[in-house]
Amino acid sequence: MILRITIGILVGGGLGFGYYKFVGCSTGTCPLTSNPIISTIYGAVLGVLLATSFR
Repeated sequence: MILRITIGILVGGGLGFGYYKFVGCSTGTCPLTSNPIISTIYGAVLGVLLATSFR
């Protein structure tokens, strides 16, 4: 279970940062994608939720 959560954090955080880096928000007004820390944390949280939803 700990391994699954860790993998969810790493993969989700990486995807969140990748979304910021490659898609992002050029104007800086988008609350989730204008800041790399927020998008990485958001991705990590979604990764944990997805990883723990499987049995």
